[in-house]
Amino acid sequence: MDRKLILYIAMSLDGYIAGPDDNLDFLSCVQIPGEDYGYSKFNSQVDTLIWGRKTYDKMLSFGIDFPHKDKKCYVLSKSRSGQDENVEYYGGELTNLIKRLKEEDGKHIYCDGGGEIVSALLQANLIDQLIISVIPYLLGSGARLFHEGRPEAALSFLNSTTYPSGLVQLCYVRKLETAI
Repeated sequence: MDRKLILYIAMSLDGYIAGPDDNLDFLSCVQIPGEDYGYSKFNSQVDTLIWGRKTYDKMLSFGIDFPHKDKKCYVLSKSRSGQDENVEYYGGELTNLIKRLKEEDGKHIYCDGGGEIVSALLQANLIDQLIISVIPYLLGSGARLFHEGRPEAALSFLNSTTYPSGLVQLCYVRKLETAI
């Protein structure tokens, strides 16, 4: 199996992954008991995670057990090093880490933000697939998923799934030739 780096993330309809002060309350507007929007199936196809430090800290703030103890988890951080009971902190060159991981045997690699990491990965042309759940909510401000200054990239549509909550999940793959 070719190991792919897959961005799996949710954003508001106007392109934000978090509101001001990293608020994620907008995600609750699509919460339906028993509905995981394909996450369990996706999660079974990955064995490595790449997260930003803010994403990891936010997950810890929920007061739940770390849900990925069966996976290798890298948290990108310039301020932390070493590891804790859940993750390994990585402060080196992101592109080197991703290229090394793609060369190793294993399942796919799951990236879940934040926006700075997504921007760097797009800049280096390292994201192979994007699975973006669009939440029917306009935040108006906050942390954008896609930062300005990234290069153009041609994508191929794989599929979309709509859910009764109004969430629309879009799936794209990176085209090998990005010239338009």
